[in-house]
Amino acid sequence: MSYVFPPAPQVVLPVASSTDVFPVRRVYCVGRNYADHAAEMGADSREPPFFFSKPADALVPGGGEVTYPPMTDNLQHEVELVVALGKGGSNIPLDQALDCVFGYAIGFDLTRRDLQYQAKDKGHPWDMGKGFDQGGPISALRPAGKVGHPEKGGIWLKVNGESRQSGDLSQMTWKVAEVIANLSSYIALMPGDLIFTGTPAGVSTVVRGDVLEGGIEGLGELKITLV
Repeated sequence: MSYVFPPAPQVVLPVASSTDVFPVRRVYCVGRNYADHAAEMGADSREPPFFFSKPADALVPGGGEVTYPPMTDNLQHEVELVVALGKGGSNIPLDQALDCVFGYAIGFDLTRRDLQYQAKDKGHPWDMGKGFDQGGPISALRPAGKVGHPEKGGIWLKVNGESRQSGDLSQMTWKVAEVIANLSSYIALMPGDLIFTGTPAGVSTVVRGDVLEGGIEGLGELKITLV
């Protein structure tokens, strides 16, 4: 057997303080998982979790320069805790869900909000609003064995040094274990899967030249420049 063209390279994330890398399989995202963000999006604060996806090759490991995407006049930022799975399964019991976690990272779920709204208004999928090239900057992974399983701690984002998002992981409507257990009832999770777990309030529009800096207590920071 031979390929008709060379296959795409495996997407990998660096593991902090290590030469190891984490091979990415799929990228899932939880919608409106902080009550204040759900409110600013006009949604109920305790709706059941719902999910969408980004392609793995939309990730930008380590941040840096990120190309402003085409076909939008309203690109917005969302800083999120990202869960990286080292184990998987279907219908994972809640009390076993955290056993599947390899580690955690900081992620920016960049969103073409105008395209997302257009799709929602027509009942169409969100793919072009969420799944575009370089739409998922992400920091190095920090193993759970070193940082534990963060349940509280500040999560924040600044644009050009000005605070835009400031919240706490304790404000998540659905906690990490609940998200994993719920998602695994829909599909079989596997090692290499990532889950972006939602964002606090304060999302806003950014433009070319803006510098975005975000962080989560105990996990470090992530910085990008839109070019």
